Amino acid sequence: MFIKRIVVLHPLSEEADRLARLARKCGSVAVLTDPEAAPAELAGGGVAAVVVDASLAAGPALQAAVRPPAGVLVTGAAEEDLWPAAGSWPSAVDIDVCRTSPAEPRDLPFLRALGRVLEVARLKSEAADLRRSLGLQEVKVKDVLGEINEIKALLNAGFLNEVEKRLAIEARYVGSQKERRRFESVLRRIYGADDVSSLLDVVPEIRDIVQAASVSVYVLEENEMIGRYLKPLVWDNTFLIHSDFSRYIAPLESQDFAASVARFGHDINIASLAYDRRLSKRYTSLLKVPPRSLLGVPIVQGSRVIGVLEVTNKIAGGQIAPGGFSPEDQQVLRGLSDHMAIAMAKLNLIQYDPLTGLLRPEPFFEKVLQKVNALSKRRREEGAVALVMGDVDWFKVYNDRNGQEAGNRLLRELGHILKLSIREEDLICRYGGEEFLFFLMGVKGVEEAALLTERIRKNVEDHYFELQEFQPRGNLTMSFGVTVFPKEGDGEPATLTKKELKRLAGEADLALAEAKGKERPDLKGRETGEAPVDKNRVCSFVWEDLGEGAASGRNAPPFREKRKHERSSASTPLLVREDSGFKVAKTVNISVEGARIVTDEPIAPGPAVDTVLVIEDRATAVRSDVVYSEKGRGEAPLYYSGLKFRDLTSRAIRELETYLALFRRRDGL
Repeated sequence: MFIKRIVVLHPLSEEADRLARLARKCGSVAVLTDPEAAPAELAGGGVAAVVVDASLAAGPALQAAVRPPAGVLVTGAAEEDLWPAAGSWPSAVDIDVCRTSPAEPRDLPFLRALGRVLEVARLKSEAADLRRSLGLQEVKVKDVLGEINEIKALLNAGFLNEVEKRLAIEARYVGSQKERRRFESVLRRIYGADDVSSLLDVVPEIRDIVQAASVSVYVLEENEMIGRYLKPLVWDNTFLIHSDFSRYIAPLESQDFAASVARFGHDINIASLAYDRRLSKRYTSLLKVPPRSLLGVPIVQGSRVIGVLEVTNKIAGGQIAPGGFSPEDQQVLRGLSDHMAIAMAKLNLIQYDPLTGLLRPEPFFEKVLQKVNALSKRRREEGAVALVMGDVDWFKVYNDRNGQEAGNRLLRELGHILKLSIREEDLICRYGGEEFLFFLMGVKGVEEAALLTERIRKNVEDHYFELQEFQPRGNLTMSFGVTVFPKEGDGEPATLTKKELKRLAGEADLALAEAKGKERPDLKGRETGEAPVDKNRVCSFVWEDLGEGAASGRNAPPFREKRKHERSSASTPLLVREDSGFKVAKTVNISVEGARIVTDEPIAPGPAVDTVLVIEDRATAVRSDVVYSEKGRGEAPLYYSGLKFRDLTSRAIRELETYLALFRRRDGL
């Protein structure tokens, strides 16, 4: 009979007593504080597990005294001390580690780790009994299973059943060893991750370990518009290219499996989801395979839930298993979530984009404000600063032709190249999709900013990306728009506000639009002989010259547009009717009175043009007057037009006001 006897060895008596109290939930415990007393305690035999502090784990006398099937659990306060201490033990001894200390007790992870060590010890003990009783020595289990049919002719049925039962125990032991090696491989990759994307590279291995069809990883976020919600970093085994809030997020208070896990901090393991109210549309409509079973565990940092690890559809024999995920799967996933929580905290996942490892927009803006305003306070002569918006040329062509996974790999590699292309004092963020926003310190003016940006553009152009030969120009390139603060003639740099910073990003976006020119979807590769439109350029933002006597400089209103209502630099689609149908434009800024839009062709000024304003997921038809339509500067044929809305319904006005209020609140205005 297997006896769960545990020895706790720790130099601090209070901590030794604390660990012993926990360990008694699993078996009888002997407590030691003197390492020299350990060999005598172990010599009596019957010990299933030794819990030892990392400071004592490397002792030769202790290692010589521990013999299989006994396992060892190394504990300590610092993660970096645990694995080196564990690595000094002989390979025949089962070793696990658990970070725990009086300052951070982590009782539940300790009990999970100790339970796993005891389970392996039990399996080893039963396997040893099996070998002794059957005389199998080191015969491979698969060979013995192959000979069972011959044995059946010689042995009675009762003895044969006993043989098969014991062979199953041996096979289970061998299988547990393989799973342990896979688990350790995942842990090494988790703790070796130096950015978010490399951390999430373990998702396929997690799926294989628990034999699931789908894995999703969420982080818990919060904003004023939505409140607290779960945002998937990985959805259905795939990195999300865009943050499509309306499709993938799960508000924390919603009827949803992942939201329930995060809200209560408890595991969910359900074999049949058919009649569960938490089976939201996210699962039924957006997963490639409709879910029949689900297992979700919280990712916990300290006492706070920071995310959720979720798998759906247990696979057995190539088919979805009707029984769902086992308690062992739940235990494995819970253990992985504990380790992912440590790695996610180390990588500061809230600030960085999970796909590229670059800053997210809001942390980027905060860091820019800190840098610029710190310079202003110290009254240093640092010249101007620049914002640069960059966009991958014909990315949709690449993504449509090669698939989303290839597009993800491209963006990750591109993020690495862009990070290497900027100076140490500069900043970069992934602004959304295939757009990147740069902050360049201490430039003398727009010309120097453009030269620095040209170096970034050239680095991208010269780098080889997989499958780039199928792009319209046979190469993977980027276009860039540049703007500076302050503009020439504005004097000393003023304190930069978030409102001003958002407006500068809008300027860089307009310059980027000029750099990309008129996009034509029918472009082929170089071999066709057809000249593609101009892209792969750097353009600088310049206000339109209003003529002699007109206001000029950074604060001058562009063109002739005047409005009574406050405008917001919000970009949203707008359709304008022509004889042949609707042409697509987008707003540069907008108010409840009208909008300034950008198109690739002029719009004839005049009253009563049919337009359709798209706000989030709602389209509103409205009649508009075209006040002006003028060509912007630069070679690209871009036109800026002013629209004045007519006869907006009260409902449309309320929707537009609500949208603009949320937009200004989101930007901190």
